[in-house]
Amino acid sequence: MKDLKDKILSEGDVLPGGVLKVGSFLNQQIDTVFLKKIGEEIRSLFADSGAEKILTVESSGIAIAVAAGMAMDLPVVFAKKSKTSNVSGEIYTSLVHSFTHGTDNHIMVSKEYLPSGLKILIVDDFLAHGSALNGLIAIAEDAGCEVVGCCSVIEKGFQLGGDNLRARGYRIESLAIIDEMTDSDIIFR
Repeated sequence: MKDLKDKILSEGDVLPGGVLKVGSFLNQQIDTVFLKKIGEEIRSLFADSGAEKILTVESSGIAIAVAAGMAMDLPVVFAKKSKTSNVSGEIYTSLVHSFTHGTDNHIMVSKEYLPSGLKILIVDDFLAHGSALNGLIAIAEDAGCEVVGCCSVIEKGFQLGGDNLRARGYRIESLAIIDEMTDSDIIFR
């Protein structure tokens, strides 16, 4: 997505440790006009997927998943990173490592929101090592759902998460794939 690449180059910042900061438009402050374009792009990529529900993880994935859900007329469910009082009954859970935060989280979804047999599209903001997508795939498959695809807004291709998931047979689409990131340059695939 050319508009996304341009926005990353003009507004993104490369931080130490291979972190790309896009908080000015994607995951702290959200450019809603641009977010709508992202949702429409995801719809165009997955219009033929047969998806019946979108699955993501809190918190940065929620806005993107909602934009895609609105564009595709699909409901969105998100995995929580901690059990709260409004998570009751049986849950699906998976352990996910956050590259950005350097923490492990047991993400969870109430079983009532993922009935068996659904076709699931997984959406998130970043794909780096693939931990979040692997955790969401595990939850969907534990629920007896079919993962019809995964979409990230930004993929760090040099961290191989997307390549590993593709090698396992999953349909992975990313709106921008970064092959190399230095303090002074971002190189897209």
